[in-house]
Amino acid sequence: MGAQRPFSLKGTLLSTTHEKERTLQREIQREVETAIGGIEVLAVELSGHDRLTVFIDHPEGVDHALCARVTDVLRPIREEYAVDVSSPGIERPLRTPQHFRGVVGRVVALRTASRKKKLSAEVVEAGESAVVVKAGDEAIEIPYEQIVRGNLTTTESENRG
Repeated sequence: MGAQRPFSLKGTLLSTTHEKERTLQREIQREVETAIGGIEVLAVELSGHDRLTVFIDHPEGVDHALCARVTDVLRPIREEYAVDVSSPGIERPLRTPQHFRGVVGRVVALRTASRKKKLSAEVVEAGESAVVVKAGDEAIEIPYEQIVRGNLTTTESENRG
């Protein structure tokens, strides 16, 4: 695995939680995906000023042993943050064009930089720079960089099926 270099955000001024999450995501993604083959860091979410959750996925699934390996890789960041490592779960985080392409036709919850409330809508199309969703009769194109949070949602029909 080699020597781990510490990665720290102390002393940096990040104007929003969203920017801080994106910065953490890049750093954590680089560290974890380099150290553990086949793993994908789906999202990093701050759940407090000193706590974060790292959502991971792997083609063979996510179990406690894999979460423990990721936690070990993140030892340097654990000096600043309490770290939770989790599988994507049924409300899978969606952050990249590839994530949105995989859920075309499904309902997602989105929070954008310009909206205070979550938008619940069906993904119609996922291009390279934006996702198109349908909320009611309205089709809305949302650039990926405007998405603060995106998650797959479950509807009653999906839960029954």
